[in-house]
Amino acid sequence: MRPATAAFRTVPAGSPLPVCACAVAPQRFCQGGCDMAVAAAGGGSGGWFPALALGVSLLKCLLIPTYHSTDFEVHRNWLAITHNLPVSQWYYEATSEWTLDYPPFFAWFECALSHIAKYFDPEMLVIQNLNYASHATVLFQRLSVILTDTLFIYAVHECCRCVSGKRIGKDLLEKPMFVLAVLLLWNFGLLIVDHIHFQYNGFLFGLMLLSVARLFQERHLEGAALFAVLLHFKHIYIYVAPAYGVYLLRSYCFTENKADGSLKWSSFSFLRITLLGLIVCLVSALSLGPFIVLGQLPQLISRLFPFKRGLCHAYWAPNFWALYNAVDKALAVIGVKYKFLDPEKMQKAAMTGGLVQEFQHTVLPSVTPFATLICTVVSILPSVFCLWFKPQGPRGFLQCLILCALSSFMFGWHVHEKAILLAILPLSLLSVQRAKDAGLYLILTTTGHFSLFPLLFTAPELPIKILLMLLFTVYSFSSLRTLFRKNGPLLNWLEILYLTALVPLEIFCEIVFPLSPWKLKLPFIPLLLTSVYCALGITYAWLKLYVSVLTESATVRQKAE
Repeated sequence: MRPATAAFRTVPAGSPLPVCACAVAPQRFCQGGCDMAVAAAGGGSGGWFPALALGVSLLKCLLIPTYHSTDFEVHRNWLAITHNLPVSQWYYEATSEWTLDYPPFFAWFECALSHIAKYFDPEMLVIQNLNYASHATVLFQRLSVILTDTLFIYAVHECCRCVSGKRIGKDLLEKPMFVLAVLLLWNFGLLIVDHIHFQYNGFLFGLMLLSVARLFQERHLEGAALFAVLLHFKHIYIYVAPAYGVYLLRSYCFTENKADGSLKWSSFSFLRITLLGLIVCLVSALSLGPFIVLGQLPQLISRLFPFKRGLCHAYWAPNFWALYNAVDKALAVIGVKYKFLDPEKMQKAAMTGGLVQEFQHTVLPSVTPFATLICTVVSILPSVFCLWFKPQGPRGFLQCLILCALSSFMFGWHVHEKAILLAILPLSLLSVQRAKDAGLYLILTTTGHFSLFPLLFTAPELPIKILLMLLFTVYSFSSLRTLFRKNGPLLNWLEILYLTALVPLEIFCEIVFPLSPWKLKLPFIPLLLTSVYCALGITYAWLKLYVSVLTESATVRQKAE
């Protein structure tokens, strides 16, 4: 008996078959190259997908003059470092405080960009030109993000082809492929993080989504190679590596299951695991080899994992540690008020002072990097075990990937608020397949996107972020509600109440608080409230997804697949 991942009929990508083998399993993913789902949807993406891609690209061009964060200077400095210095000095250069701290593939990417940048403004490539931001420099760096997003657009197209065409409406707007394309291409979080705040997440998420699509198509070696390359571009994706590792081992290296669905150990393929090992070793050798030869691997690792930066970022990511910090603060205030604590022996607002540094909690036990590692591993294990013992094909893999991303976000060391996109984007694929996942997506996306608001704190960007957030949120709710109108409400009254309360919270943070006397005495209050309130929603979404995965019957899931 073939494992669960082969429950779908497999056909080569690009084959124009009119009937999809996954049609017998509605609301599921098609693994067979997925043109069958396209055909069922009414002739494929036709002209609407290029129109969506062109439209969002034009919007990105309109955002070129907007505010950019210190990440803009970070990448300008990396352009200068990789352009002027030999490889042996890349991870030692420290003229700027924004030292190179991404894996080697990204450094080579910056090096390649620098040879184009010199034609825009060679001054941007001078290492000593700190905070240099001429018009030509801004134009080049903005355009480089927009153009590299081409990979993300292609990956979204491939993912859309992996959506079953069973749930099809007459209207284009009701087709799962169209809804998914909009949710990914026009994702609010990715737009503001990359094209206002400034980063290169688009093509990196493109690599991840493309690897996911290849696994759905049973092109396992391509998917593994793409993910290995991705890890050497940005190491934050190591969060989801357990999902890839277990899925490939369980569904590719083992070629058969027993009649009851359990693993057939004799079906283990040494050839397949050897091929996977060769891919990982080859990619790692290309990336790390030069630095191993130079004896710089310890220096490289120290740059990639700077534990001296502290438990939380300057703005707390809305995770478990934000709640932990808030409780510590509350206990400290209560302790001083009732004279249980001596204020002279307490640290002065270290966690809310806007600094990236190590600090000690006042009342609760201080958290070490090792403690966060243990918490992260423990929180990931149930999803990994479920993927191994209850293999459910692409849906099971995607659920495990999202849980790994969320668990790492919840308990990781020095997590950035932007890391929530690592869970939101993959969840988009599930949201158009099942009503339960659609409801979960609305909670996580609305809360996670709102938590990104503090990234854009300048007045001109206030109406932009509010308008874009409203447009995306309204479309998400309306399109998914239409898609699952026969399934009843996607959210219960308590969830709706929680999400609605984000509106008065934003009004307080942006309008009321700046006009109040608290602004001078307690300037951190808006960030604290945003972080803690969003942490409650994200924690709820994480727990709800976990409960859904762990309680869902294996028998029902295998039958559905």
